[in-house]
Amino acid sequence: MFLNTIRSSEGARKKSKRVGRGIGCTLGKTCGRGHKGQKARSGGFHKVGFEGGQMPLQRRLPKIGFTSLISKYSAEVRLNELDGLNADVIDLKTLIDANIVPAFTKKAKIIKSGVLSKAVTIKGIKVTGGAKESIEAAGGKVEV
Repeated sequence: MFLNTIRSSEGARKKSKRVGRGIGCTLGKTCGRGHKGQKARSGGFHKVGFEGGQMPLQRRLPKIGFTSLISKYSAEVRLNELDGLNADVIDLKTLIDANIVPAFTKKAKIIKSGVLSKAVTIKGIKVTGGAKESIEAAGGKVEV
């Protein structure tokens, strides 16, 4: 294959309509715009979403944004936060009692941020791949 032989596939480039070339092509005189009216005029287009003066849909609907319902009850825990705990077995209740996660937290995940220097056992808490390696390198273990 050579650069001078590259071509678009058949039908990929449609020829543009030649308007205003007489009655023989069905696009003469009014050029397919019909007779009179806003759409027949040059520059006669209204903005996207215009509803003829009625309050447009994007302005009628309330703007409330998006708040994830899951994020309220889930938390992230860093490895260096686990290092400050005086417990050998760490579960969700231990994290809540130590004030590392809020009291209404239902699930937590340990992420690799910081360093863990002591051996701990993690029970019932999700752990990222990097954090799992760091926990096991420190002599701890993860039980799901």
